[in-house]
Parts: sequence; structure tokens; C-alpha cells
Amino acid sequence: MVELNKSAVGSKSMVATGNPLAAQAAQMILNKGGSAVDAAIAADAVLGVVEPMATSIGGDLLAMVVQPDGNVHSYNGTGRSPAALTPDLVEGFTNGRIPERHPLSVTTPGVVRGWHDLHVRYGRMDWARLFDSAIALAQDGFAVAPVAAREWALFDGVLKQDPNCAALYKAGNSPASGERFLNPALASVLRGIAHEGYKGFYGGAVAGAAAKAVQAMGGVLDVTDFEKHSGNYCEPVSTVFCNTRVYQCPPNTHGVAVLHALDELGELSPDPNEPAGFFKMVEATESAMRYASKTVSDPAGNTVCTVVVDADGLAITLMSSIFKRFGSGIAVPGAGFVLQNRGFGFSSPGHINGVAPGKRPYHTVVPGTSTRDGKFYLSMGVVGGLMQPQGQIQILSRVLAWGQTLQSAIDAPRWRLEAGNTLAIEKGMPIAIETFLREAGYKLPATTAGELGGRSDFGGAHAVLRDKDGLLHGAADPRKDGVSLGG
Repeated sequence: MVELNKSAVGSKSMVATGNPLAAQAAQMILNKGGSAVDAAIAADAVLGVVEPMATSIGGDLLAMVVQPDGNVHSYNGTGRSPAALTPDLVEGFTNGRIPERHPLSVTTPGVVRGWHDLHVRYGRMDWARLFDSAIALAQDGFAVAPVAAREWALFDGVLKQDPNCAALYKAGNSPASGERFLNPALASVLRGIAHEGYKGFYGGAVAGAAAKAVQAMGGVLDVTDFEKHSGNYCEPVSTVFCNTRVYQCPPNTHGVAVLHALDELGELSPDPNEPAGFFKMVEATESAMRYASKTVSDPAGNTVCTVVVDADGLAITLMSSIFKRFGSGIAVPGAGFVLQNRGFGFSSPGHINGVAPGKRPYHTVVPGTSTRDGKFYLSMGVVGGLMQPQGQIQILSRVLAWGQTLQSAIDAPRWRLEAGNTLAIEKGMPIAIETFLREAGYKLPATTAGELGGRSDFGGAHAVLRDKDGLLHGAADPRKDGVSLGG
């Protein structure tokens, strides 16, 4: 029996991810000689099985990779809007915005092609072996983890708009923590991906079934959108904060908000209990999020994160997502997964991020990494929609400016900026800091519970750091089901 902890230390390798079963799958790949990327793909495939409200092969993928020599690369595997999604289709909606889980919100899945592209460049193990754990768990079943069970129940209503989705995910009778859940249909699709590669997914029966399901509900996703999909490697954007170079994926993600905020922060007081430092951080984040909302688009919630560093020094932050919990709520009949609703991220027609055919929408997924002296230092991701950049800013400030340990920085209470000068503050924040922020004008939210009724509103972080002695420190968020495993 493998001992599972939120934090771990390893001399050779490290895995930090959102579910113990995903961590074990990744570690097994590393033990068999696979690379960090192989391990991350295996973990991500498992997460799509055990956390269906957060990710699936119907979603998107983004990644940051640090090579052993310190070179950093980003990969954008986000899907585009259907070719038939034209601005006139959204004119009748309020403010010209696609509703949250409308069939027109479905964009092309990018996860499977992303796995392929990452494996081609950085993989060592046979492709088919990467999916053994995910297939077995989908076929034979798994015990639903506590946080996943809670989120499953809270979003039960999403499942009911589509009969296929309701049947697949037990609408009205969602599994309790520890209850066994099986998904043999997904196991079958994963076998196809394992043996046929990405082309079998994008050019086969699954793509046709997905398009048919969406069109039957009024959407415009087509098999040709699957056939045309591609991801791309791109140069990351970066800045220097506290003698550390911090990297993010470029737009269409809003990782630039992290960099913008760190630039505005400059130097923080060395005292982490100084209220003015928190106020400065909130102000910088607010400015950065405003900047991102005006400028981020395709230049041409919910999420999962896996961070892996292998014995050769290759590091990856891999994040996949179906956006809102259970995505569009539209399941592919007989395939065992839901499609994402990333099109909800489009702005009104005429905005730089407005609806257009074959366009990537504003994306909230922001895998991050950083280097010191040209070598890997810290990779991380924070799941949770607009909390993603806000969580990174807070954790980076604690680790880089205040010298806190990685796990303590992740465990610490967080704040979350919301609309209308509203600031949610997590339980446990020192009263002096909370009072200072309220007196500065940041209002209490109308409900302190939030959409998830608690801690998950403040995101879930997973990270790996290499210290000055070369040891790897993994950290997983107590707000989620995740763990760290060192090798």
C-alpha cells in the first residue's frame, strides 16, 4: 500500500496531482522508465475517469514544459469554435453572450491531440501503455473521492438537461464518497485511443456521435471541426519576480494576468502579516484581471492539474479542463464523457474576444512554471476558473517574496476577487488583514458559501519545487483530493 500525503520530498522524481489514483498511475509510469510527460498523460487520463465533473477527453489541454537544460516551452491544445458558429447566431442572447451551458457553447475537444503532440516530442514509453490505468479504472470501477463526490452532488442539476448525461452520471442519485462508479463506455473509447492514436478519436465514430448529439440539441459542432483540430507549441511569456523568471502560456489564456500582477507588485514587504502587503497584492491582481479581460483573445470552475518532474530533470505542468463542472452537460452517447462549454468564454460580437468561426475563446486554464539561474525551480497550477491566476499570484508571493514553504503557501487562506469590487476571503485569514481589506472598500460577497458551498471556491493547487540542494518538494491542496508522491 502506497502512503499518500499532501506533501512529499523526493531525490529523483516527484508527482503532484489531484487524485491518489492519478498519482499512482503517474508514479507507475515513472518506475517503468517513462518520462515526466508520459507520467502526466497517464495521470490526466485517469483524472478524466475519476473526476468527470472537472475534465474529460471532451475538453482542452494546456502545458508548460521545462527541459533538463532549462529551456521552457508551452503547448496550447485548446479547441476552436465550430466553423459554423457565426456572430449572427448569438445576436438574440443577452448582451450577445452565449449562455453558460447552451449547445452553442461547445468547442472542439483538444485533450487527445494534446496528449499525442506532447508524447511525440517528450515521450519515451509506448503510447498504448499510458492508458492502462485509466482503462482499468473505467472498466472495473473506482471509489469516488470525497471532494469529487461533494462536487458531483452539488452540480447534479447540470446533468438533467441531457438524458444521456443524466443516465451516465446518475442524476438524482450521485455517488457518495467511497461509492464505486464504473464507466465501461469510456473504457472502450480509451482503448480505441490507446490502439489507434489520436486519429481514431478525431476521425472516427466518436467524433460523429459527438457532433450528432450537439446538433440534436441546437448546436453546430460538426465532424469536420474534429478533423481540422490541431494544437501548437508556442513561446511562453515571462517576467522576473524576486530573482525568479516566471513563465506563462501566451493568449488565448489569461496567464498574462499573473505576469502583469507580479510586475505591478514589484517588491513586497518581507512581513507576510503586514495588511498593506495583501492590499497591494489584491490591487495588482484586480488591475491585471481587468487588463486580461480587455486584451486576451485568440491571437490568430473546472480544471485538473498534474505536475511531474522525472529523474532526468524534465518537468511538466499539464492542465486539462471541460470548463464549468460537467462542461456543457451534453454527453456523447455510448462514449462515456461530456463535452466542454468553453464557448461561454467568448465576449459579445465586436469585442476582440467576440464570437467567430474556428476561433479559440478566452481561456481560464493557466499552467505555470519558473526557473532560477536558468534551471527548473517551481512548476504549478491552480484549478478553479478565474481563481487560477489569482491563486498563482498569492502562492508565488508567499514562496518567492516571503520565503514560505511550498506546502504552507498552498495551505494558507486565500482571497478571491469577484465582480463589483467584491472580495471573498477564506476562513482562517488573520482578522487584521481581513479588516484592512474591508475598510479599503472591498465588499463581502452576497453569500459566503459560494457556488460550491466552501473551500473549493478558492481553487486547488498542485506544485513541485526543486530546492538549493536538489531535492524535489511536492505539494497538493487540502481543498482537493490530491496527493504528492516522491521517488
